[in-house]
Order: sequence, then structure tokens, then C-alpha cells
Amino acid sequence: MATQFPFPWLIDEAQQRVILFINHVLMQEPAARDRLQRQKGRSIQLVWRDFVFQCVCTPAGLMEWTPPSESTKPDLVLQVNEPSPFVLAKSVLQGDKPPIRIEGDVQLAAEVNWLIDHVRWDVEEDLSRIIGDAPAHMVAQNAKKVVDALRSFVRAKMPNTTATKDSV
Repeated sequence: MATQFPFPWLIDEAQQRVILFINHVLMQEPAARDRLQRQKGRSIQLVWRDFVFQCVCTPAGLMEWTPPSESTKPDLVLQVNEPSPFVLAKSVLQGDKPPIRIEGDVQLAAEVNWLIDHVRWDVEEDLSRIIGDAPAHMVAQNAKKVVDALRSFVRAKMPNTTATKDSV
């Protein structure tokens, strides 16, 4: 049974803002847009616990948010299998991909995987448009140090109990 959220409009608005951010990042990556153009009209659904996020690839190589529909099955479903938000956050902070069950179109899944592996937000470039190149570089370098320290802290406080990639 799905949990009812007190403000469903807030979830919809947040998902639309996520799409705006994804499209902002995609606009800076022509190779990513080319790959998504080949998948135009294909739908992707990301599911974690009771949250469902669905989008469609546009002819421009961007993403468009669509509300999930019980009458239409998405072309690709990515089910995040980690129920704990803390373990999920730890995994992401360590730079690992969370455990995901994939159902649907194999080619679309390969394109999504390529996007996840190769497309990154250039924070420094965006920040330089606001405050200039030198200050943006300094802020980005300090932010990287903070993220690295946070990753080290998480690794030290929460030892990994599963096998590492090197031991497999």
C-alpha cells in the first residue's frame, strides 16, 4: 500500500525542478543530448520506496517530467533496492552506485548508464558566470576539499561490511 504524502503538489514541483536541473546539465553536454535524441519518446521511471519519478526523452535530447500513469507502462524502470536513506546516502557519498533492479529496454538502460558514468555538473563553470573565474575556482576547490573530508569521515565511521570491488 502506497503512503499518501500530505502535499502531493510539493512532490510534483520538486520533481519538475529536478528535471530543470538535469536539463541544465544536459545542455552543457552535446554527446549526452545526441544519445538522448536517439531515445526520443522513451520513458524512464525511477522508483525508491514510495517515491516514483518518471520522465520522457524529448526530440531535443533533454528530459521532460511526466506524472506516472497506471495505464502506461514505462520503457525502463529503475528500482532502487536500498530502503534505508542513510545507507543510500553513504553509498552515494562514497561514489558508489546504489543497488538497482533494472526492467525494460536494454538499449535505453545502456544509455542511462552512460549518462550516469559520463555526465557531470560543472559547478565551477556555472559559478564563474556569477562571481568570476578566480573566485569560482577557489570556491570549487574548497568545496571539493569539504566533500573529500566528508567521504573520508563516512568511510571511517561506517566501515563497509560487504566485499569491495578489489576483493571480488
